[in-house]
Amino acid sequence: MSWADPAVSGVLVAAYLGLLSTLWLGLVLGTNSWGRRWMLKLPALRADNHAQGARISVCIPARDEANNIQSCLKSVLASRWPNLEVIVVDDRSEDGTADAAGLVAQEDDRVRVVAGTEPPSGWAGKPWACARAAGEATGELLCFVDADVRLAPDAIPALADEMIRRDCRLISAYGSWTLVGFWERAVVPAVGWLIRGAMDLDAANDPGRPQAFANGQLIMVERGAYEAMEGHGVVRDQVLEDVRLAEQFKRRGNNCAMVVAPWAFTVRLYSSLGEIFSGYAKNLYEGMGRSPVIGLGAVLFIVVGALLPFALLFFGLYARLSLGWGIPEWHWLSWCAGLCLLQVIFRWRLERRDGRSGAIAWAHPIANVVLVAILLRSIFSVEVKWKGRGFVDGRAQP
Repeated sequence: MSWADPAVSGVLVAAYLGLLSTLWLGLVLGTNSWGRRWMLKLPALRADNHAQGARISVCIPARDEANNIQSCLKSVLASRWPNLEVIVVDDRSEDGTADAAGLVAQEDDRVRVVAGTEPPSGWAGKPWACARAAGEATGELLCFVDADVRLAPDAIPALADEMIRRDCRLISAYGSWTLVGFWERAVVPAVGWLIRGAMDLDAANDPGRPQAFANGQLIMVERGAYEAMEGHGVVRDQVLEDVRLAEQFKRRGNNCAMVVAPWAFTVRLYSSLGEIFSGYAKNLYEGMGRSPVIGLGAVLFIVVGALLPFALLFFGLYARLSLGWGIPEWHWLSWCAGLCLLQVIFRWRLERRDGRSGAIAWAHPIANVVLVAILLRSIFSVEVKWKGRGFVDGRAQP
C-alpha cells in the first residue's frame, strides 16, 4: 500500500472528517452547559446581610470615553446599594471626557472626577488610573468598572453578596456584549467565546488550584487584601492587568471567584473592524501566556478544524460543477457540507444562548478568517499601540 492508494486516502479522509464530526457535534451539544455551575443569578438579598452596610467605591478609569461616560455613570448610580461612591479618573482624555463626567457629578454628589496624570515610568495607563481611583476611594470594597460598561441595578449587590457567601477577596463576571453592525456581530462573539471556552472556570473558582481569571470590565475586590499586595502596583506594566491581578490575589492565598452573569452588565467593546483587530491583538497572545505552542496551536486548530471543511466544500463543488472533474466524490462533499452545517448550528446556539437571534451564524467562517488574522498579528507583533500608548511583549513602554 502507498499514500496514493485510493483505499489509504479514503481511510485518512474518513478519519479526519470523523474526528471533526465528533468534535463539532460535542461542541453543539455542550453549548448550553458551559459555565452553568458558575452562573450568578439575580440576588435575593437578605435583610440581615451585613454586606449591605459596607461602603462600596466604584472606580472608573476613563480615557477618551466622552461618548460612554455619562451612560456608564447613570447605570452605576442606579445601583440598588445604599452606601455608594463613584470615582472617575480622567486618564488625560482629549475628547471632553472630564467635562461629560463633571456634568453628572454636578447632579449627584456621590460622583467625584479626578484629573489623571501621565503614568510614571514602568506603568501602563489603565493600571495607573485604577491605582489613582483606589487611592481616592473610601470604601471597604472597591469595584473597578470600565467606562463602556452599563451595569444592571442589581449587579453590585449580587457581586457583594456572592463575595460574602463564598468568602472571597476578588470576584469578577462575564456580562453581555452590545453588538452594532456586521463586523461586531460577526467577530466579537467568535473571539469572545474563544477566550471564554479556553478558560477553565472550575479551576479558576477552586481555591486549591493556581489558575485565576478576571474580566476587567467588572471586578470587585476587598480593599484590605488589595492594599496588602500593593494594589494595581503589582500589575503596573501589564496590558492584561485584570487576569494578572487575579493571579496575584490567588498567589497570596486569597479566594477568587469568576462568575457568569449575562444579566449584570452590557458592554460595547469596539465600534469598527479596525478597533476589533487592534483591541484583541494587543492582549490575545498575552492571555495565552505568550506561548508559541498555544498560539500557533490555536491558529492551526481554527484553520484545520474550522476553515478547511468550508474550503474543501467550496473548491470541491467548483471542481465538479465548473471544471467538470469527477473528484472529489459526492459523499465526501456531503460529509464536508454536514461539518459546515454543524459549525453554523454551533454558532447559532451560542447566539441564542446570549439572547440574540442567531441570524449572523452564517458569517461564522468569515469571523474565523478574521480571528486567525488577529491571532497571527497578536503573536508576531512585538509592539502594539492602544489609545496612544505602546506595549512591547505585553508590557507598557516608558
